[in-house]
Parts: sequence; structure tokens; C-alpha cells
Amino acid sequence: MEVIVSLGAYLLPMLLFFYMGLDVLYRNPKKIEHQLVSLIIACYFIMFMEEYVRFLLPIEYSPALTALWFSNVGIAMPGIGVHFISKFSGMDKRLPRFVYPYIFYLPLLIIPFNIFSNQKYISSQEFVQVGIWKYPVYNFPYFAAMTGSILIAIVYLVFLLLGQARVRATQDREREPIYRLMIAGTIITMLWVVFFGYFQFKNTLPPYSYLYGGLVWCFMLRLAMQRFEFLNSNKQRYERLFNLNPAAILLVESSGTIKEANPSAKQMFDHLQLEHAGLDALASTELKKRLRNQLEIKELETKIHKGERELTVLIDGDYVTVDNEPHVILIFRNITLIKEHQEQIAFLAYHDALTELPNRRFFYERLAAAIAEAERKQQQLAVVLIDLDEFKETNDRFGHDAGDALLQHTAGLIKESVGGQGMAARLGGDEFVLFISPLPAADCVYEIIPEIEERFASRSLRYGNEQLFAKLSMGISLYPRDGLDGDSLLNRADKAMYKLKRERKLRKHNVEQLPQSQSIL
Repeated sequence: MEVIVSLGAYLLPMLLFFYMGLDVLYRNPKKIEHQLVSLIIACYFIMFMEEYVRFLLPIEYSPALTALWFSNVGIAMPGIGVHFISKFSGMDKRLPRFVYPYIFYLPLLIIPFNIFSNQKYISSQEFVQVGIWKYPVYNFPYFAAMTGSILIAIVYLVFLLLGQARVRATQDREREPIYRLMIAGTIITMLWVVFFGYFQFKNTLPPYSYLYGGLVWCFMLRLAMQRFEFLNSNKQRYERLFNLNPAAILLVESSGTIKEANPSAKQMFDHLQLEHAGLDALASTELKKRLRNQLEIKELETKIHKGERELTVLIDGDYVTVDNEPHVILIFRNITLIKEHQEQIAFLAYHDALTELPNRRFFYERLAAAIAEAERKQQQLAVVLIDLDEFKETNDRFGHDAGDALLQHTAGLIKESVGGQGMAARLGGDEFVLFISPLPAADCVYEIIPEIEERFASRSLRYGNEQLFAKLSMGISLYPRDGLDGDSLLNRADKAMYKLKRERKLRKHNVEQLPQSQSIL
């Protein structure tokens, strides 16, 4: 009978405390909160162990065991508990460094006093046998110890209430439920200690029944851990990082089978069932080569397949062992949009935004290279400057949208005219330029000009109900006859173009001045 009673009254609670203490410490052994909670649970374990030993020994051993073992552990517990609550609630940050955490352990100074005072003041020294139990006599030392425990519980509660007020002020919705649960656990434990500590239940419950309130407090603490991941383990923390990471993360076996994928990876590769797919379905040749040769994978920029699309990604990886098997962790960062923006910025640095033709800067660079090539090979080169006639009238009549459409139409025709013989560009406004290289003979350019004029004359732009035609004036210069550098060639072509414009205006003016009969002829 006594064996069954001891099993239920002492050994089972000791096993529960032992399990909970190891579980909390294992979750993060380097964190002070975990260490303190483990110490509190260890104190409960030691006190239950003392009661188990006292239960087995004759009653004459009870005064010494209670004073030197039970009461001294009870003296150490409040300091550890207040230290934990202050750390958990953040009150430790408000304490001066020269007192933290030493102030919590001042009660330990009572232990020498308790030992050298013949154990008369901190714990009861009188016990009575009632059945199988050895109960303490409820005298002044006993009630003093009980009252001290209640005061310590009130300190716990004050710290928790202050912490709860602070998280409410900061609207920390994640931590507020933890405080509510911890406060409820402290109140329940305190009421338990009051009820079972101040009132006697001889021959009904074991001695010091208020100790079982520790199970209640530890249970509430564990419930907080499970529900809100308070004091969560490193493993749980890394799982959260894995699942919440915006980068796509894959854990891949050496065979290429994808073992695990976080939500970001499943979203990036939503066209695949990753749990059944292999790395070959999405890896580039470069990535496969590095994995095959166990090479470093650090900020590897490559393209991977996503159905019919290609994504540009940066990949970081590391080789790890999981369950005694080689694996690789791959982190994918999708930089497709970044690369597109970079390419767009680089494109706009050398191209005109409206027509997408090369701009003045790019044209000069390519013209200089073409001139150097022509000089080296003793070849000729032609520069053709093009200006749109009556472009202002088109803008005034149909609006700037029509003008922009006409510029884009012109750019397309000029680019089509040049083909692979050279390069066309927009210098600005309604002015375009092109060079043709190599030029077999000077006369060749004069054959190209009529082709350009014919293309523009036959290809109109439909704008609404209107047909818009681009009318051109062109000026030509030849390398090396008209200049040896880009500026000289463009200046000579510009003069030739404006000479042509003047001649056209003069002819038009003369025609308008002629009598009607002469104009018809």
C-alpha cells in the first residue's frame, strides 16, 4: 500500500518535473529564461525528493531533513522565480547593472542563519504521525514560511501585471496572450498554496500539499510554450525561419530528389509538384555541374525553368548531412524583375525612350568605332542626316500623340532601311541619323537615298481616320572625303541637308510666284 501511495504522491510528480525541466532546458540551453525555468522546476523536483525520503525514514529524521533540505531549497526558489519573471516581463532592463541580478538572491543569505540557528525559525521542527503521513505542526515558523511564499507570489503577479500593461501600451498582440496565461497560472498557484498551505488535511492529503501547486504553475508555463511558442526550442525557431523566409529554400538529397520545400519555394515553382519532382526539372546546367562536383554555390546567377518561362535567380547553397545522408540546402532569390529593370535602365542610357533607337551618345560611340574600322581597312563610310519636314504642322493639327506616333513610324522605317549595313539613331526632336559601313563606292549611297524616299512615300501611318506621311530632308557626308571624325561628318551632312531645305523652299517660292499658266506648264 505504501509503495502505491509513494508512487502517486512523490515519484510520479518527480518524473513529471524531471521531464519538464529537461524539455525546457533542451529547447534553448543558452538562454537565461530557459535556465531559470529549469532551475525552478529542479527545485520542485528536489523538494518532492526530500518529501519522498522523509516519507521512507522514521519521524525523528523529519526536523533535520525539513530544515536543512526542504526549507533551504524553498529559500532559493523565490529569488530564481523573481529573476525569471523580471526577465520575462522586461523589468530587468530598468534595474541598475550593479544590482541586477544579485538583488534577487539576497534571500540566500538566510540559509546560513537557518543552519546556525538550530533550524528553529524558518521551518516547523515538530511533526506528528497520522497514519502513514508525518505532518508538520502548524506553528509560527511554518506560517511565517507560508506567508513569505504568498508575498513572493504577489511579487510575481505585480511584475507580470506591469509587463502586461507595457505590452498593451505597445499593442504587442503576440505577447499579450502569454501574459494572460502566466497571470492566470500565478493566481491559481497562489490560491492553491493559500488553501492547501493554511488549512490542514490530516490523513487525507500528503504533508505540504501546497507543493502540488508547482505542477499547476509548470503546467501553465508549458501550455504557454505550446500555444504561443513562448520559450520555444531552436528547432521550432528554425522551422519558423524556414517557413517564413521570403526566399525559396529547398532541401535536396544527393540523388536530386527534393526532400523539403518552404512555402516560398512552392510558390516560385508552382508549376511543379515539388514533393514528387527532382532538381533536374528546374536546375540549370551550371547548377547541376556545381552540385555534381561538390563546388561552392555562392550568389550563383543563373536561369531556371518555370514552365515555358525562364527566371533569373541568385542561388546560395551548402552541403549538409541529414539523418546520416548527404544533402544540399539551396536558397533561391528571384531577381528576374531586378535584372529586367537593370537591363531597361542600361537600354535607356544608350537608347531613345520613345523610338527605342540608339541615342546620340551611343551613335557617336559606334560611329567612332566604324570610322576606326574603315581607316584600318581603307574603306569608305557614309553618314546620312534626316530631318522630318512639316512635323510641327502635324503636331499642331493632330496633337502630340500623333507626332509621337509619326516619330515611331519614322524610326521603324529608317531602321528597316539600314538593315545590317550600319546603324540608325535619333539625335533629338525630329532629327535622325544613320551611317552605312562599309561603303563599296561613293556612288552607292546615292542609290540608297532614293530607296529610303520610296519606302517613306509608299508607307503611310494610319492615325484615326487620317493617313500620315513622313516627309524627309536628307544630307549626306562621306568618310574620308568630307571628314575624318564623327563631328566633321555630321557637320558636313547637316550643311548638306539644310542646303537641300533652302533649295526646296526657294523652288516652292518661285513656283508660287509664277502666273497660273506658267505653274501648269
